[in-house]
Amino acid sequence: MGSFLLRRSGVMLLTALCLTFIVFFLTNLEPNLEKLTKSEGNMRMSDAQVQSWLEKNGYRQSLIKRYGEWLGVAPGWTRTDEDGKTTGRCIKRGVDPENPPKYCGMLQGNWGFSLVFKENIKGIIAEKLALTGKLMLCVLLVMVPAALIIGVVAGMREGTKTDRSLSAFSILTTSTPEYVSGVIFIIVFASKFGGLRWFKGTAATAMDNITFENFTLPVITLALYGVGYIARMTRASMAEVMTEQYIRTARLKGLSFSGVVLKHALRNALIAPFTVIMLQIPWLLTGVVIVETLFNYKGFGWTLVAAVGNNDIELLLACSVVAVFVVLITQLISDIGYAFLNPRIRVS
Repeated sequence: MGSFLLRRSGVMLLTALCLTFIVFFLTNLEPNLEKLTKSEGNMRMSDAQVQSWLEKNGYRQSLIKRYGEWLGVAPGWTRTDEDGKTTGRCIKRGVDPENPPKYCGMLQGNWGFSLVFKENIKGIIAEKLALTGKLMLCVLLVMVPAALIIGVVAGMREGTKTDRSLSAFSILTTSTPEYVSGVIFIIVFASKFGGLRWFKGTAATAMDNITFENFTLPVITLALYGVGYIARMTRASMAEVMTEQYIRTARLKGLSFSGVVLKHALRNALIAPFTVIMLQIPWLLTGVVIVETLFNYKGFGWTLVAAVGNNDIELLLACSVVAVFVVLITQLISDIGYAFLNPRIRVS
């Protein structure tokens, strides 16, 4: 297991470097840098002024050098003006103006300053992740039990009307995007009919006080989309397990059908869905982009949209790092959990 974790950690590190470099490259394309310059200066800057600003602020260095500075493995740029005043990346970030450090990147905990929120990015990410974490937790508490029940029942009754009905429901929920189901829920449940409104069509107040009225629709919108996928995987796994020889042997020994399912079939049938459930966590982190925007819930997804729409490069890069980290960590936990749950798997 130790060698497996070591190999996986190496692959994770390489993957994280590749993904963050791709995002860094895309966010630092020339049109984005020009927008950044004009947002920092003024929208009437000439091309010569834009180029001068980019040169003075270290954006005309090689891409690898700037990526290393942003990551914190290369020293930040410095420049001395004609009047003898020294400026630089770490000085601009205000880490210690009197005695600035040599490195001031992501690894040093300096994630930059947001142009949109006018705050330190690390604090913004922590606040927005906490809000999205509450939404994800509620979604998982609804989605996972419902999906497992649907999948297990359908797998136990393979080929029956119950199986076909539940499978049709699973396919329907999975094939309906969040922006479609969310709009339908708002129209049906958040509109007044006869002076009665069941739920709120916005989750803005849920950021301060979560209630059944303001948090139900976004949770159900996200949960429904994931329920079908997990249920289908659980149903296929359960149907396969029910045909195994040890299940037939248990039935021939006189065990009740419910006893066979609970004591023998269920644990083995849940091995494959465990991996799928773990992979729903990074999906939820990115999937909330649509739902949070639709319901005006200002969490991580809403922040990502705001960063993209306002060309907030530093905030966008920080959001991408968090997303990459969550995806890689959940995949590692999924691999470890799968190895522990399935005794037939041996990590060499």
